[in-house]
Amino acid sequence: MSTRTTDPAWLLVTRREVVSRITDKSFLIGTVLMVTMLVGFIGFTAWQDEKTDEVTLGATPDSVAMATAVADGASEVGDKVDVTLVELDDEAAAEQALEEDEVDAWLHPVADGWELTSESSEQESLTAVVEAVVRQQVLTENAADAGTTVEELEAGSAVSTAFLRGDAEKAAVAQAVGFVFVFLFYIAALIFGMQLASSVIEEKQSRIVEIIAAAIPLRHLLAGKVLGNTALAMIQLLVYLAVGLVGLSFTPYKSYVPALSGPTAWFVGFFLAGFIALACLWAVAGSLASRTEDLQATSTPLTMLMLAMFFGGVSLDGRGQVIASFVPPVSAVVMPKRILAGGVEWWEPLVALGLLAVFAAVTVWVGERLYRRALLQTGGRVSLRQAWSAAE
Repeated sequence: MSTRTTDPAWLLVTRREVVSRITDKSFLIGTVLMVTMLVGFIGFTAWQDEKTDEVTLGATPDSVAMATAVADGASEVGDKVDVTLVELDDEAAAEQALEEDEVDAWLHPVADGWELTSESSEQESLTAVVEAVVRQQVLTENAADAGTTVEELEAGSAVSTAFLRGDAEKAAVAQAVGFVFVFLFYIAALIFGMQLASSVIEEKQSRIVEIIAAAIPLRHLLAGKVLGNTALAMIQLLVYLAVGLVGLSFTPYKSYVPALSGPTAWFVGFFLAGFIALACLWAVAGSLASRTEDLQATSTPLTMLMLAMFFGGVSLDGRGQVIASFVPPVSAVVMPKRILAGGVEWWEPLVALGLLAVFAAVTVWVGERLYRRALLQTGGRVSLRQAWSAAE
């Protein structure tokens, strides 16, 4: 006895989209590669932060005392720099040691102070330590000769930095995570959007869509494609975010993980609303084309919109960032960045998400009409005006 499913058509299409993609090797390999790259980047960052930079400093007889002070004071200037002192007989021995890589740099006095000579490239960590220690030593000696102290000479000269919200390290972490949010949204919308549009074109070009249209309403076909690709994008996003937060807990920035959880949850909500709107537009771009070659032309406005979102999310600041955080669909990437930075009133994300949801609803309504009226037209590329005014 045969059985018939009672599931709605849109759910069947959604299931087909998810199953066909999630079992596709390219999808799985791409996801695994991205996770591997993410883990590798986090691991490399943690290793770099914990790594001690070991350098060798050469000193001739006229600079042994100063070089010894540099080696002893290195840990106070940079706790990740370990300076080993190598005593050299004279200038010729110093140059030979540099050429043979026996020392990383040679410290010696010159007419107007001290010079740090290296073979062909500057040792940045060593330079920073030498500059700080030499300056302190020379100031101490000059102060003693003048009958005063370094503290008295430097009184009132200290310059500190402050933030209205948080501190410098927190701001740097928020900036980095904000960029990751923008990048993930851009990549997901571009990759899944292109795949969605391409599948629409393939069905249209092969005339399979005419068979499907005879069996189910086209709005169900659109809903299933959009929801299926949205589900896949969300699965990938949640995997990346989970790996990122867990990986971050093994780095020196692990104390920020709890503070990042809230903004990450907000980002998921903004991602969902923004992606649905863009996915519907990608489906429209596919329906307007009759051949794969037409997709570049029909998707150009959408590609430009996504580039504007990416660069806006990365570069906007100040009042421009505040305004953009309420303007859909740019708000999908800008508001999460503002939430990360802090200082956002409790109602602002709610208003921005509400406006984005309204934009998504309008986009779905307009896109559904354009999609239905353009999908079955196979006489060539369809313009937006033709699709809008075409008969049902």
